Amino acid sequence: MTTTPHGGTPEGPVPSGGSGGFDAHRPPSPELLSDCVHCGFCLPACPTYTLTGEEMNSPRGRIYQMQLISEGEAPLNAAAVGHFDNCLGCMACVTACPSGVQYDRLIESVRPQIERNWARSRSDRAFRGLIFRLFPYPRRLRAAAVLGALYQRLGLRAVLGRAGLLRRLPARLRALEALMPDVPLRSALRRTPERSAARTRVETAEAGPEATPDGTPDAAAPPADGAVTARRTVGLLTGCVQQVFFAQVNEATVRVLTAEGCDVIAPAAQGCCGALSEHAGREEEASERARRLIDTFEPLDVDAIVVNVAGCGSSLKEYGRLLADDPDYRERAEALAAKVRDISELLAELPPLAPRHPVRARLAHHEACHLAHAQGVREQPRAVLRTVPELDVVDIPESDMCCGSAGVYNLIQPEPAEELGRRKAENVRSTSPDAVVTANPGCLLQISRHLGKQLPVLHPVQVVDASIRGVRPW
Repeated sequence: MTTTPHGGTPEGPVPSGGSGGFDAHRPPSPELLSDCVHCGFCLPACPTYTLTGEEMNSPRGRIYQMQLISEGEAPLNAAAVGHFDNCLGCMACVTACPSGVQYDRLIESVRPQIERNWARSRSDRAFRGLIFRLFPYPRRLRAAAVLGALYQRLGLRAVLGRAGLLRRLPARLRALEALMPDVPLRSALRRTPERSAARTRVETAEAGPEATPDGTPDAAAPPADGAVTARRTVGLLTGCVQQVFFAQVNEATVRVLTAEGCDVIAPAAQGCCGALSEHAGREEEASERARRLIDTFEPLDVDAIVVNVAGCGSSLKEYGRLLADDPDYRERAEALAAKVRDISELLAELPPLAPRHPVRARLAHHEACHLAHAQGVREQPRAVLRTVPELDVVDIPESDMCCGSAGVYNLIQPEPAEELGRRKAENVRSTSPDAVVTANPGCLLQISRHLGKQLPVLHPVQVVDASIRGVRPW
């Protein structure tokens, strides 16, 4: 029998034990599958069901397929893989479900099963390989940014567009070209400083460290010497795409944190957090990257690890689950996950110290799915933006509907992603804003693509930074 590099045959999968069509390593939990009562509340929340109207492209339908495959009543075949691949992983269904079905854990258990046991086509494997040999590596991304800048500055994009050659590209390559941001080379080549000292410092209480609930002194509290110190010492995850294509967001994050009294440590040795790999079912790759990141941040002894990328923050908070089977890292992963804060969470916890200048603008606020649904962080970004005088923040119609970015979804599944991107852009325009804010680089790229040059698209921390500095955000 001929097998493929993924362990399957040209006709389908070869499961190695386990339940039904899934292998024995972390198949979908029967207990979690049984939580679904098939009520249908998830249907209007699901982007792919909204686009297609197909039951099997809904969370309820996918759970039904998982159950059939687990019980050996149906195979893991091309139709099922297509329905699972169509899922954005936006987790809007988790928010909408009245029964508390943990669809996030279910779909994340299925995706590695597909990567291990399903024979993808050669072109599909090649394209996915290209993505994961490029995006998790900032050095390679910087080289790509240089080439992209030359491509744009020399007018090649315009020439190819006029000649109609871009329209002839395969859909995935066309999406990759369309999402290419216009990045100044100077910005792409900049690095975040490893250490940035708090610009606003506070005097410690002479009464000494606060007590913890058990009555012992809090070791993380400032010493009782009346010294002037930072409010927090935080580690900063600089990201992969973020540090190359959106270096200005990291710079704004550091400026805001130091202005609010935080010492910031951004270790140069940090690598990819594994979020993109995990969302795509590349479980071992994600686990190895998680271990390396733990090794990097653990010795720093920071009060919090700040993340300004919704997808990365979601993955870091789940490190304990990702490494639950690793006795050497399980507890360390849980300890690191407990320290992770989205930048909006940390700023919402700290009463503002730095004065804000007015920003007279109307902003449309797009909620990144992995912030709102996966992390449950909804109010904090709005609360932080409310500290800016004269700023009007409006919600977008269908605010819970994914923009179509979803990690690498807009590259792997370009057609539905494009429909969702156009839909999101129309909803943004309906609010008549001066700019758009969203807390994820994938969303920034996706929304920018479908808005064209009509509106600036920013991370919320850039608006706060501009207010503190007294400059225009765009």
